[in-house]
Amino acid sequence: MKLSQVFTAPNQLTMLRMAFVPFIVIELVEGRYFWALLLFVIAGFSDGLDGLLARRLHQQTLLGQYLDPIADKLLLSTMFPVLSILHKIPWKFTVLVFSRDISILAASAVLFAIAGLRDFRPSIFGKANTFSQIAAVFFVMLLAIRPERWIWIARTVFLRATFSFTIISALHYVFLVQHRLRSHTHTLPAQTSAGLPAS
Repeated sequence: MKLSQVFTAPNQLTMLRMAFVPFIVIELVEGRYFWALLLFVIAGFSDGLDGLLARRLHQQTLLGQYLDPIADKLLLSTMFPVLSILHKIPWKFTVLVFSRDISILAASAVLFAIAGLRDFRPSIFGKANTFSQIAAVFFVMLLAIRPERWIWIARTVFLRATFSFTIISALHYVFLVQHRLRSHTHTLPAQTSAGLPAS
């Protein structure tokens, strides 16, 4: 991986999004939900912009493939517990989200260690889960600023969607892991018979 990848515009935006996280937390803890929401929206906008720039400028890099989901997870994995501590999100949602993410991270590490499997790209359910989490956090903070019924309804809908998609995406991940493991074990005899080392 070349050091120059760090200085591409999309990766600089991604790292800027990561740098926003502590400032969002500070604003939340201080009760300044408007500024926390504004920074969160800017961070979300940068998420879409870095992908667009990567495609338009032909600056899609290996570093970016790792940094982008890490930045998303860092942001959301920080927002959920902080908002739960502030009694804005029930703990059951935070515990479920964290349990899924930790389980997937642990499973990915084990699969890479024992079978060399990598590149588990997010499925449609994983993307839906991420979107529902972002929307849930947005409406939770907006509700703290403007306690209106339609905002409360939107917040409730997206929290429930997060609950559902977290479970569905986790089950789908288990299915994908089993499928890839079966495919991997089937290729081992072919590699061995061809005189290649089985890894």
